Amino acid sequence: MIILHRAQLRLPLAALAALVLLATTLSGCVYRMNIQQGNYLEGKTVDQLQVGMTRSQVRYLLGTPMVPAVFDKDRWDYLYYFKRGRLRKPEERHLIVFFTQDKVTRFERDNVPNAPPQAPDQGPSVSKFPTI
Repeated sequence: MIILHRAQLRLPLAALAALVLLATTLSGCVYRMNIQQGNYLEGKTVDQLQVGMTRSQVRYLLGTPMVPAVFDKDRWDYLYYFKRGRLRKPEERHLIVFFTQDKVTRFERDNVPNAPPQAPDQGPSVSKFPTI
């Protein structure tokens, strides 16, 4: 029969506690890359969208919509998603353009800013996107 003394038990528990502390510390140091998906929607570009524009004019201004309309050919959805790192809330923008007889009849914008980002926390740099 093996009898362990208190001094012999403290060393493995201290080593285990140190290992757990080290593992939790290092898990916070994992790099999380920025995730950017969809059509980048800038306020000044969306402001140029007007009722009466043709589909080709909208495509030239905003690009090809990310979500193809399977059931409604007269609706284009432009989505943008940007997540910086791992702890920040993602930025989401949504623009819906409605057509009747290949002309814009109305559009709905959700969370599309009126000004380009100024601070690093406000989204990706506008300079990395080509200007039209």
